[in-house]
Amino acid sequence: MSGPLIRPRIRPRVAVVLVYTAAMCMNGLDSTIVNPALYTIAGDFGRPLSAANTVETAFLVALAVGLPVAGWLGDRFGTKRVFLGALTAFTIASAVCGLAPDLNTLVVARAVQGLAGGLLTPVGMTLLFRAFPPHERMKLAKVLIVPTALMPALGPPLGGLLTEHLSWHWLFFVNVPIGAAAVLLGFFGLREHVEGPEGKFDTVGFWLATPALGLLTYALGFGPSQGWTRPAVTVSAALGSVLLVAAVLHQVRAKTPLLKLRLLADRVYGSASALAGVTAAGLMGVLFVFPLLYQASLGASALDAGLSVFPEAVGLMLASQVVDRLLPKLGPRLLTVPALLVAAAVFATLAIPGVAENAWSVRGLMFLIGLVLGTAVLTVQISGFESIGPADMGQAMGLFQIVRTLGGALGIAACAAVIGGGHVTEAAADPGPYRTAVWVTAALVAAGAVIALRLPREAPQPPPFDDEDAPPPGEGLAADEAPAVKG
Repeated sequence: MSGPLIRPRIRPRVAVVLVYTAAMCMNGLDSTIVNPALYTIAGDFGRPLSAANTVETAFLVALAVGLPVAGWLGDRFGTKRVFLGALTAFTIASAVCGLAPDLNTLVVARAVQGLAGGLLTPVGMTLLFRAFPPHERMKLAKVLIVPTALMPALGPPLGGLLTEHLSWHWLFFVNVPIGAAAVLLGFFGLREHVEGPEGKFDTVGFWLATPALGLLTYALGFGPSQGWTRPAVTVSAALGSVLLVAAVLHQVRAKTPLLKLRLLADRVYGSASALAGVTAAGLMGVLFVFPLLYQASLGASALDAGLSVFPEAVGLMLASQVVDRLLPKLGPRLLTVPALLVAAAVFATLAIPGVAENAWSVRGLMFLIGLVLGTAVLTVQISGFESIGPADMGQAMGLFQIVRTLGGALGIAACAAVIGGGHVTEAAADPGPYRTAVWVTAALVAAGAVIALRLPREAPQPPPFDDEDAPPPGEGLAADEAPAVKG
């Protein structure tokens, strides 16, 4: 006689951490891994480099377009269903990118990747934060830092290595086995949560917010390289700004808005979102402008300049250990404010004449930027959602990612505006404009320290009776597998 069928049981918390990390590593890596291969891609397809740049344009714009609707989709159809659907689309699109016979196919598949990636980040973080209550989220520092810090930093060197020794097709093929394994694990291990949004879908908000973010991302991302007076950039910036204003006005008046902007009125979450935007502006700005300053001061190559900022990723990895140990003892405000002030001082030091000329000074300062700014960013990301209930978590994550994405784009645009007509030549350009732009990033981070004063003093405390993992009486192990459905 055969025994009872035993189905392997995967703990939902373990599954959500593994699936989230795999998906976000793919997403983070793909945001930078293609850059070194664009010249090779253009040559293989017999197209100019400007045409190959549309590969990245499509990814970034589609990424921004997916953000506004992510929270609503997760609430309406379930976070597990939407996340795994987006991850499946991302994986299939990766395979199509690798097999692309022409540039047009590659651009379309890359856009699908970006759209899926725009859904993955907020919905994935919603899954993660719903699995861990506020007082346990400090454990997530080590999880959050890998895809957000290490993978984007590894993208350019890994992309160059694969392109040189294999082919650019492998930039996309590497996603396929990882994505397939993550989808399979998520199918069996994740629990469903359907919040059930109130009212009908906000069609007007969708048609205002979605193109607004796409147009602004295009303008801010490509204005510095293509020129702010280029018609496509100018029109995108103007039309995107008008649509964004209209979208905000509509969202605050709508009964069931696509984006719950009222969440920003919450002291903790609103401050955390503002901090996310400001710190992203400072970090992305300095990572954009400092390699140019490094080349201007030393006449270094682009590869040397890119490697000079890599210690920042190492510092960020260490920051996860710092947050895990100090946040419970010091609390969000006392940990974040000093970290931002030190980060601003380090940024300013990079702009002092003579510093950029010393390669080891640069590496040490970049490591400190990753350590102290990473400590502040992780603290904000973990503690900023303490006051957000499960019902609003999907919307809150979507808003948070939108603010952070636009903040990073604005930081790069601000630095590009300060640099103006300055450019790097082999004879070494005047580093003055680049140093001024670094000072701007230092001012942005210092402003974040003022905002951080609004964060709570105390770290989240566990409830008196923390028995959330215990199944209800009489339901045994099956309770841990049951979907959480509301509405």
